[in-house]
Amino acid sequence: MRSTDFNQLNQQAKCFAGFEPDDEAVLNQASSALVPHLDQVTDAFYAELMQIEEAKPFLEGRLDALKATHRSWMEKILTGPYDADFAQYMHHVGVVHVQVRLPEKFMASGIGLIGKHLVPVLTQVFEEDARQLGRVMRAINGVTTYCLIIMQLSFREHELERFMEVTGISEALYANLAAAYRDKTGVSAE
Repeated sequence: MRSTDFNQLNQQAKCFAGFEPDDEAVLNQASSALVPHLDQVTDAFYAELMQIEEAKPFLEGRLDALKATHRSWMEKILTGPYDADFAQYMHHVGVVHVQVRLPEKFMASGIGLIGKHLVPVLTQVFEEDARQLGRVMRAINGVTTYCLIIMQLSFREHELERFMEVTGISEALYANLAAAYRDKTGVSAE
């Protein structure tokens, strides 16, 4: 298993997501007003997921536990701290999604559904301050994108490790095949 430099991953994901120190400060300030609404967002998130046939097998019989985990996850993304330990936690979330064989598309669509159900809360909480609403929305977009980048990276890494284990392909052979693919197509294999 590859070792991951979570300090480096943390900084790269923040950079690619546009999640800046100002956004972290905004979330730290706004989190106390938002945390009381997380049960509502989580309930709406799972109610919508239960309407998706492909999602039902991953939810049935586990809904209460999943809601508790999701609610805790959402509180963590609103409160931070957004450091190497946070990146390691998000990385682990991606690995867990692989282990339960959840399709990768569910992570990206999940982030979209969170936004869908969080935006009405934001507009309600900050209805009197449009400027603050804009800052919080920007910060939420940044933090959820930052989390998604890390989770998807860990998902792919863990999935690749499982593939190499099953096929017997070494990391060196995979790297050579990926390089040959890039040379031939000009497209990254990652």
